[in-house]
Amino acid sequence: MHHTKLTATDRKLLSQWKKDGLSNKACAKRLGRHVGTIGRELERNKTRVSVGKEWEIIYEPLHAHVVAMERKQNAYLAKQPLKSKKIYGYVLKHLHKGWSPEQIAGRLRKIAHKDDPSWHICMETIYQFIYKEKTDKTKQGQLSEMDGRKRKEKTLITVTDSNRPLWEYLRRKQKRRRKKGGRKSQRVRIPDRVSIHDRPKIVARRKQFGHWEGDSIVGDKHASGLHTEYERISSMTRFERLNRITAEQAATAAQKIFSPLPEKAKRSTTLDNGSEHTDHKAFGIQAYFADPYASWQRGGNENCNLWIRYYFPKGTDFGSITDEELKDVENELNNRPRKRLKFRTPQEVFTEYLNKP
Repeated sequence: MHHTKLTATDRKLLSQWKKDGLSNKACAKRLGRHVGTIGRELERNKTRVSVGKEWEIIYEPLHAHVVAMERKQNAYLAKQPLKSKKIYGYVLKHLHKGWSPEQIAGRLRKIAHKDDPSWHICMETIYQFIYKEKTDKTKQGQLSEMDGRKRKEKTLITVTDSNRPLWEYLRRKQKRRRKKGGRKSQRVRIPDRVSIHDRPKIVARRKQFGHWEGDSIVGDKHASGLHTEYERISSMTRFERLNRITAEQAATAAQKIFSPLPEKAKRSTTLDNGSEHTDHKAFGIQAYFADPYASWQRGGNENCNLWIRYYFPKGTDFGSITDEELKDVENELNNRPRKRLKFRTPQEVFTEYLNKP
């Protein structure tokens, strides 16, 4: 028999039938439930009422439904918020490191505990936990005592409630789950510009190592920023400081990124049409340019820049950021697992390709 919970209507019918003298078995048959379900319902949800100077135990359907719903809610609150204590701790730890729910779930399933299903969790479960409205009632359990019809509750506060909201640890820091558009390119006349449509077809297929995508991140008042590069196969991210948003500074930054690399690791880069890329000939690598207002043609780099913006939001004065802080962020991004890499890290994949003959 398929199990379903009793509804408010079921309880009203049950109360009337019991007043009419029907047995538990007869009521169960009419409601399509097991007789044990009826017995437990009558026993667990009964109440005591005053009749003259005496007290009488009765089954009252409205009271019974309220008590049943409270019991259901308390059972939910008593559950571990993310399947188990060990997963709850793992998720919080890595959210605080800036990992996305997809990266956390994928790392558990594919690498960290791939042979232990008790560790597996869906990224949607993590997102729902992050965006679920938090109250002062702990998700780790609710202590309550019943004293007749009076309920005394003692509530606890978890670290997730008392500290900053969990959505602030996500890359986009959105209070609600929604999509936003990326930054647009700018029309600029670029000398010796080679279109992305003249780029070798193998680059688009991601079959050859050493092809990059580049862009600039602009800081406070457009006075400083970063030149960023993203390798298309490994998802390796590199960036260097721009003291000013100029073509000369961008060329110097690109040289710092590419000059230490062997030829097989610097075959080409695809740039946007910003004015800082007009001196692309000095980058030390073949440059191609995406179509104007087509940031999706450099999707990997756009995504990479969003992650960098997680650490350095719009309006950041990069003059106040130390080189050590920049390097720490770069290392953190490159040692975070990626779904498209089967949850290996960009650093692991990049090193693997560098070591290939």
